[in-house]
Amino acid sequence: MGKFDEKIELYSSEFKSLGVKDVDMALLTAVTKSCGPSIYLPDASKVSTSDQVECDRVKKNFLVGKLGLADGPALDEGMKAVENIFGSSNKSKYRAMFYYLLVKHFGKESMFK
Repeated sequence: MGKFDEKIELYSSEFKSLGVKDVDMALLTAVTKSCGPSIYLPDASKVSTSDQVECDRVKKNFLVGKLGLADGPALDEGMKAVENIFGSSNKSKYRAMFYYLLVKHFGKESMFK
């Protein structure tokens, strides 16, 4: 099994531990691929929601840049909703999982088909 497949297995397992059911594995795979090599770097592979600079980066680069959403309060609300799934004290908010949940939250699955 390759490193990418190991990451997908890890994310699938993490989703189960968070109580997230019915994960669309094809979508998770596509979103993970879109993260590029960052998934293999210890710091870059996770989202720190306690760091405003990181949150702004996710909003600008992923939500606005990649998903084409308009910047506004709805983006912050979506990020907060996803953070609540993980729990604010959870240090393992994997970027690919966080992005997957954002894609689902904003109904942008078609961008990864």
